[in-house]
Amino acid sequence: MAAGVGIGVVFPSVPELIQGMGDGTTNSPLAIGLILMMYPPLAKVRYEKIPALFANKGLFLSNMIITWVVGPLLMFFLSGLFLNDYPEYMSGLILIGIAPCIAMVIVWNELADGNREYIAALVGINSVLQLLLFSIYAWFFLGKLPTVFGRNSIQVVIGIGEIAKTVGIYLGIPFLMGVVSRYGLIALKGEAWFNQKYIPRISPITLTALLLTIVLMFSLKGELMVKLPLDVVRVAIPLVLYFCIMFGLMFFVAKKLGAAYPETASVSFSAAGNNFELAIAVAVGVFGLNSGQAFAGVIGPLVEVPVLILMVRLAFVLKKRWF
Repeated sequence: MAAGVGIGVVFPSVPELIQGMGDGTTNSPLAIGLILMMYPPLAKVRYEKIPALFANKGLFLSNMIITWVVGPLLMFFLSGLFLNDYPEYMSGLILIGIAPCIAMVIVWNELADGNREYIAALVGINSVLQLLLFSIYAWFFLGKLPTVFGRNSIQVVIGIGEIAKTVGIYLGIPFLMGVVSRYGLIALKGEAWFNQKYIPRISPITLTALLLTIVLMFSLKGELMVKLPLDVVRVAIPLVLYFCIMFGLMFFVAKKLGAAYPETASVSFSAAGNNFELAIAVAVGVFGLNSGQAFAGVIGPLVEVPVLILMVRLAFVLKKRWF
């Protein structure tokens, strides 16, 4: 993070160069980094075991309710509480809150020794629901719910094509790579070779790509973070509370429902993470690159990365204490 901010401040031409490497609202270097970090965990998933994981219907339903009902409402009220005088930042955070994570959650789950099959299934389900519900959620949480509290409504029109594009890039590509390489290489070389030779060889890619992506993300907005530090803090406070509350709530509920640690970790990170790629794409596409909504959207992953890394450490502490 320090390296990224330093690069952005000392070498402003570097983030300008990186920002120019993309198509529309998709930044190519960031996309490559996210795809590479997600590929090894998705290659390790035993997809044939996924159906058996949903025997605990209470755990699955709890995760869906907390992710799709509690999460958006929590972000709406936290953003209103802390950013009531900053409506652009508030609406930017709401866009983050209505988009559950479909990308980096796979990495957090991997780092925390969560259940790979369970997180892959949850990510797949959230992706489909995101295609169906994001536009409706944007209409309700930005256009209707604010009027109940005497605020101006904001009309956001986002086509299913833009949502499908982000889902396809950040989940579809690494998912396809993982499935094809897993079953293709097992057919060619055998499962023992795949597990003992190939997986250990590709596993370090996840952490390497994660670190490089963090440097990249912080370099893109390093200069802005230095110029507007108080605004960064204003946006960061409700985000930190959101991530911690969502993770803690889901972890506690999963433990009460009798879930084992790997499944508990998976549902907790699934509930806490957000699809900042989609939120930023919508903020830029609807409100503009220099809008407060886009600024808040960019601060989202800058806060999510360090906070959820700390949640990985917390998961291990709770694992020793409760499991």
